[in-house]
Amino acid sequence: MHPFARQKEMMILEKGRPASTEGRLEKEMRVYDLLDSLGVEYMRVDHEAAMTMEICEQIDRTLGATICKNLFLCNRQETDFYLLMIPGDKKFKTKDISAQIGSSRLSFAGEEHMLRYLDITPGSVSILGLMNDKENKVRLLIDEDVLNGEYIGCHPCINTSSLRIKTSDMMDKIIPALAHEPQMVKL
Repeated sequence: MHPFARQKEMMILEKGRPASTEGRLEKEMRVYDLLDSLGVEYMRVDHEAAMTMEICEQIDRTLGATICKNLFLCNRQETDFYLLMIPGDKKFKTKDISAQIGSSRLSFAGEEHMLRYLDITPGSVSILGLMNDKENKVRLLIDEDVLNGEYIGCHPCINTSSLRIKTSDMMDKIIPALAHEPQMVKL
């Protein structure tokens, strides 16, 4: 049985990596390898692809964490790329961030750039994808409100699982290991 074919209504919060790699993508397993190598404790919930608000709300309740929207953005010329982490319930307008980062005409970056730099597909964007950006082509932007919660929720580079990670571990262990210096922004 596929690991996500469990009871739809019941999401189970589990500690750490999955017991089996069956049905799991290599990029997801690389995330668990990274977190384990850093000594980061995390909780995981497996679920169907998070494509509806109903599923996202159920994931939020199960995780008990600040669920982040991770937006992959670029400038008009598609030469500068940004990963923006904002609380899931916060509205985003490009004009609110353009002046803060010195880049006008921001838009959502295309799927080809997402795959190239983060090894992620639409719907699965995650700060953890920065582990795949070895050339540091993507700038990390974090809305200051993301830091207000004890935990951050994010995908392990696939939208059929979600992780709960201590905010302090994200800032003090994971981000330094990703080698992407964050720029704090206020939206």
